Amino acid sequence: MSQPISKEAIRKLALTQGFDLCAFTKPILSSEHRAQLDAWVSHGMHGEMGYMAEEVRLERRKEPESMLEGIQTVIALGMKHVPPPYSLEEGEDAKGSGAIAAYAHGDDYHDVMKKRLKAFARDLDTLLGPHDQRVYVDTAPVLEHALAERAGLGWQGKHTLTINREHGSYLMLGELFTTAEIEPDEPAEFHCGSCTACIDICPTRAIVAPFVVDARLCISYLTIEYRGFIPIGLRPMMGNRIYGCDDCQIVCPWNRKAEVIELDHLKPRDGNILPELAELFELDDEGFRERFRKSPIKRPGRAGLLRNVAIAMGNSGRGEHIPLLIKALNDSEPLIRGHAAWALARLCPDRQKGEIREALAYHSQHENDEEAGREFHLALKKIGESDS
Repeated sequence: MSQPISKEAIRKLALTQGFDLCAFTKPILSSEHRAQLDAWVSHGMHGEMGYMAEEVRLERRKEPESMLEGIQTVIALGMKHVPPPYSLEEGEDAKGSGAIAAYAHGDDYHDVMKKRLKAFARDLDTLLGPHDQRVYVDTAPVLEHALAERAGLGWQGKHTLTINREHGSYLMLGELFTTAEIEPDEPAEFHCGSCTACIDICPTRAIVAPFVVDARLCISYLTIEYRGFIPIGLRPMMGNRIYGCDDCQIVCPWNRKAEVIELDHLKPRDGNILPELAELFELDDEGFRERFRKSPIKRPGRAGLLRNVAIAMGNSGRGEHIPLLIKALNDSEPLIRGHAAWALARLCPDRQKGEIREALAYHSQHENDEEAGREFHLALKKIGESDS
């Protein structure tokens, strides 16, 4: 009769590879989680992330057992990262700087965790003997927060992120699917109670109900995944957030109780902590690639990031940004030109109205992109309305 697999031995292996949490579950989702996913997609809350609604991927997301033939166990893993090194007020008050989600202050977690997961998988083969395995880090149709909750790694908070009693929610999640049969852990219990701090603080009211985030309103989605012109009504609410948003985590009481992290495997860089908007806005293609090499911030590309920076400049109230924004009206990217026009109209002090109006009018005549042209038109209209 074979001996039961030691979960503690597996957890020790996970720890040596940099994972702070390791828990086990069967590849099954509750009917509640499956129904929530269907409702979220049917209401279009995935925005332009069309892959979320693709029928095959949607069904696979609801059926984790389809991800690996003969699968017996999902090992849910969590790796902590350092929280933002400033308070919510300090981050918002840094008007000349841009706020970047803390997980993106360093190396790309996809690369870091995938490498560690593969090493963990090799260690697991040595411990248990060869088994079929697959590792995932946010790049496959896996409902990772639901699986983490079922494994007992943490419960899904009202902001939809995983919260652990000791470590809070500043966690990156990964999964190892294996044909090894390992006794599952008990599911996590819910400990948010009646607290609605995350819902109340959301700048764009993207948490439309407990456990439901409408991506179309979410600053993280808008600044990272969304490729188009950000809806004008949402721009003022974005403040100085240029890549992701940590507000719902900063206010969470469980993060005030979280253990202090001693080593962050993502290696935060000082230059990504409240970087100067003007410095970022002057990046050309080569400068962008060089600055954000191995960083998740490269994901939206130069056009997407500088679009976000232009919005933050417009929200800053700082007139010193005006020369750079005028220069950007001639940028090669319509996305940057259009949002620069919006920012100029939003800043536009009386003493510079003539200069800004002239620049907008000139570039408007030469604009060949329909959406950017619309931004020029609206900016000129706004300046005109402020004259009356």
